[in-house]
Amino acid sequence: MMPRLHPGPSAEDYLKTVYKLSREHRVVIPAMVAGQLGISSAAVTKMVKRLREQNLIRYSRSQGIRLTAAGEKIALRIIRHHRLIELYLIRALEFTWDQVHEEAERLEHVISDFFSDKIDAYLGFPTRDPHGAPIPTKDGRIEDTLGQRLTDLQPGQRSIIHHVSNDDAALLRYLAELGMFPGVEVKMVTKEPFGGPYRIVVSGKTQIIGPDLANQVYMSP
Repeated sequence: MMPRLHPGPSAEDYLKTVYKLSREHRVVIPAMVAGQLGISSAAVTKMVKRLREQNLIRYSRSQGIRLTAAGEKIALRIIRHHRLIELYLIRALEFTWDQVHEEAERLEHVISDFFSDKIDAYLGFPTRDPHGAPIPTKDGRIEDTLGQRLTDLQPGQRSIIHHVSNDDAALLRYLAELGMFPGVEVKMVTKEPFGGPYRIVVSGKTQIIGPDLANQVYMSP
């Protein structure tokens, strides 16, 4: 039986955030969680203590914050809700991909697993959300998606956009203007030294983007 959380959504947000950070960082420290959630380190420390008591996370200075099996199960459940809601909003209600994140953030905690399963069936059991990220299965499995970033491509190399790791609406709108969606091929033309911009070709058009933006775009393995 899945453990009950107190006070609920905020605890689920902590678990979800730790899971996502652990996908990109070897050690997840409280300051990372605080930065992602926009809260104080003291608040994180307090919640870490509560989640440890519920056996949902483990924490040590050397290994940072790690989810237990029970904590990961809850995190993946919330991520599944979130990503199915995002896709539903686009396909059924004609939202754009930069509009769905905030709505899904509000709804992910309140819908039931039964409701999310209904969305899943209605959408035809999709495997990816609108940003290309994998949707966890009902039994808590998720595809290992981390591969090379756009910044890793070398001049002359081509690859397909796999997913975008940032939910910022302005960034997503800008990527849309450039035609940079999951499934689109990108060719790296030149990489200026010392953190300079990248010249790429997207759908036959040359674009100039900075390293910060390119670092948010993951390419197919």
